[in-house]
Amino acid sequence: MFLVIAVISTSVLSNESSRIPFLNGDNFSDWKDKIFLTLVYMDLDLALRVDEPPELTAESSAVEKSAYDKGERANYLSLMLIKSHISQSIRGSISPSDKVKNYMRAIEEQFLSSDKALASTLMNKLLGMKHNNSRSVREHITEMRDIAARLKSFKIEISESFLVNFILNSLLVEYGAFQISYNT
Repeated sequence: MFLVIAVISTSVLSNESSRIPFLNGDNFSDWKDKIFLTLVYMDLDLALRVDEPPELTAESSAVEKSAYDKGERANYLSLMLIKSHISQSIRGSISPSDKVKNYMRAIEEQFLSSDKALASTLMNKLLGMKHNNSRSVREHITEMRDIAARLKSFKIEISESFLVNFILNSLLVEYGAFQISYNT
């Protein structure tokens, strides 16, 4: 019976973990959401939700031992899942920890400043974009809309009218008729 449960749980782990993207530097928010969802689904979020139980003593009850073992298992499996979905280059810059709460806190601290820098880079890219006939106007507009959507994840809202103005101003002079038509 134990072997069947182990095979099923390995299958669930493999299936769920395949949905988690690798943390590569510019996808922290999406990565974090998928990690937490997977841990909740697999009932491994205990180590993130509950404070660590006190160390076991000779007087510890069976219930306390069971809770401690469950917490340790959740902590260990959560750490393994998280570490297996972080690129090697990033993993080396995160302070090691044997507790999943501390490890996640270290990852968040690493990416807090990184997110601000990425948001600034995206904003500068959006403001400086110019269409240059190397691709279609549709592709150019799609890229600008994509950048605006990515900025929303950093809580930087760009209204539709401002985005349209950015797009129109990024087009070549030969598209001036569109600008005039839109402005009237």
